[in-house]
Amino acid sequence: MEQIQTIEIPIAGMDCTECTQHVQKAIASVSGVQKVDVFLSSEKAIVQMNPSLVKMTDIRTAVKNAGYSVATKEEETKTPNVALADFSRRMFTAFGLAFGAVIIIVVLGEWLGLLDNLTQLIPFPVGVAFVLLGGAPIFLNVIRATLNKQIIAHTLMSIGAIAALVVGEWTTAMVVIFFMHIGSYTERLTAEGARRAVKDLTAMAPQTARIEKDSAEKEIPITEVQLDDIVIVRPGEKIPVDGEVIAGHAAVDQSSVTGEAMPVEAGIGSQVRGATILKQGTLKVRTQAVGAQSMFGRVIKMVEEAEAHRADVQQFADKFSAYYLPVVASIAALTFLFSRDPLATAAVLLVACSCSIALATPIAMLATIGMNAKHGVLIKGGKYIEMLARADVLLIDKTGTLTLGKPVVTDIIALNGMDESALLSRAASADRYSEHPLADALRRSAHERGLVLSEITNFESHTGKGIQATVDGKNVFVGKSAHAIPEQAKEFEAQGKTVLYVSMDDTLVGVIAVSDTLRNEVPDALREAKRLGIKKIELLTGDNERTASSVAGALNISYHADLMPEDKIRIVKEYQSQGYIVVMAGDGINDAPALAQANVGIAMKAGTDIAIEAAHITLLREDWMLIPQVIAAAQRTMRVVKGNLGFTAAYNIVGLALAAFGFLPPMLAAALQSIPDLGILGNSARLLKNQ
Repeated sequence: MEQIQTIEIPIAGMDCTECTQHVQKAIASVSGVQKVDVFLSSEKAIVQMNPSLVKMTDIRTAVKNAGYSVATKEEETKTPNVALADFSRRMFTAFGLAFGAVIIIVVLGEWLGLLDNLTQLIPFPVGVAFVLLGGAPIFLNVIRATLNKQIIAHTLMSIGAIAALVVGEWTTAMVVIFFMHIGSYTERLTAEGARRAVKDLTAMAPQTARIEKDSAEKEIPITEVQLDDIVIVRPGEKIPVDGEVIAGHAAVDQSSVTGEAMPVEAGIGSQVRGATILKQGTLKVRTQAVGAQSMFGRVIKMVEEAEAHRADVQQFADKFSAYYLPVVASIAALTFLFSRDPLATAAVLLVACSCSIALATPIAMLATIGMNAKHGVLIKGGKYIEMLARADVLLIDKTGTLTLGKPVVTDIIALNGMDESALLSRAASADRYSEHPLADALRRSAHERGLVLSEITNFESHTGKGIQATVDGKNVFVGKSAHAIPEQAKEFEAQGKTVLYVSMDDTLVGVIAVSDTLRNEVPDALREAKRLGIKKIELLTGDNERTASSVAGALNISYHADLMPEDKIRIVKEYQSQGYIVVMAGDGINDAPALAQANVGIAMKAGTDIAIEAAHITLLREDWMLIPQVIAAAQRTMRVVKGNLGFTAAYNIVGLALAAFGFLPPMLAAALQSIPDLGILGNSARLLKNQ
């Protein structure tokens, strides 16, 4: 059995999604590579390979031949050479920009009739030298790509510049070079916007930790922290690890991970997360996870890898880009064939801008993924944003999803001279050592009322019936009734509540109703989901008919009760077979299959690891309003994507037509080719403000 290894490789020099495609193809061509994903946002490649067949030098060579580079520790230490190379590149760019600016002034002067004779003073060979020097970095990339049988966006622009030189228009060629540099800068600016979300998240991760060892404190790099190390955190500091509090009490700001605005209390036994901030108090935390294994590390990883799950519209754009450049070249050839006008032919090549098509989708998707991660919503990829924007059915689990997941006392009826507090105190005391969730509900309710529990003796548990114990000399029974049932108790049962009957020395002294209550924000969240276009909302639960009917009735939605996990999958498939886009929200192991089957599975924060792994979106905060919020964000994103694609398509069609019929001179065509990139950047930037 062959061994497969997964490695991460930093890639330098990528400016747009076209670049990621070139790097991906280059690495995939190496024999022994099983799978490769290249991410523009985090500037890296994740490669699955057979280490016995693939050497790092093979991958490095493939990336270099594609026109990019792989950074190594050895190269990182050679800062003088790197600095020199960077200085040279900047000098070439500055040279091109400076002379481009001069030429623009010259040409404008000529158009105005002010500098008719100036360009004639510069010999043509000198003008050609200006073009070659200013365009050297771009021309080298085009040559390298051509040798690797690749066509890049600058290929056509370079041909246009050469065409301008051939017809003696060196000033036009110089302006082309100028705007090629402007275009490159715009693409880098746009790509940097895509990377910002990941960089912002990564910057929030703590770099050091203060550990306690041998009764002394020592600050060490986060990479050296081990499991079970005791970490000390003081006010204002970031908690560097995931772990359990073993000493201290503090208020913790979790907004960096969950998006919660209000700090939460943390004391002995509490779980805390890395990258959260201690507002007040001091904690000692036993390390349970650190770095990439921590919750924050997993958040960063999910945001980085979300880029690999491309939306259908993004895949379309990628495929379109692959065919677009040859089509433009064909239009240019036809223009020359019918018009015999080299300037019109050059203008066709210059106005084309394939990068804008490639950028139209991923920039918007990455902006949405990054901003939602900051607000406590992890989205695993662009295709789930696209699906969520079109969703029309929402299926919901009950326990832990619609409800809090733990029963609470909702009603108390005291009988035969017993008051409510005494009744609850006796029942909770009798149940004080029981591990049943209903007993926990009684104890919590008594604690909230400030009641003191009594010591008990003769505790007995009767499976399926209840418990009994001696409390303050009285024989107390809590469970099913052996007496006549009061009418109010029947009403509680009809509402789907669990009714506990409390007897003392064989006399019924009260009734306590317990229920797993709905989350407060659920009704408003469901109404908002319907407003956003969700046509049908349905409860899927393993609870009995009576409980399901009660919960669904309170929310005015339909339901299915007594379901097994396979039943939930069946219902999801039934809706999908009818053409619906299905969203499933759940939190338990029994929900995992349905979450995976749904077009979009949403896991709640308190859910099991299996459910979170199966889901496509994870809510890091227990707030149901996040669901309509992420639906609205998805719909906004798709409107932006469609706007980007529509604008780019219209712009290129009009530009190509004007250039082909001679209405767009080469110089103006070169100047206009950067506008779509700027338009996409500006339009997509709205997502960073609205979410």
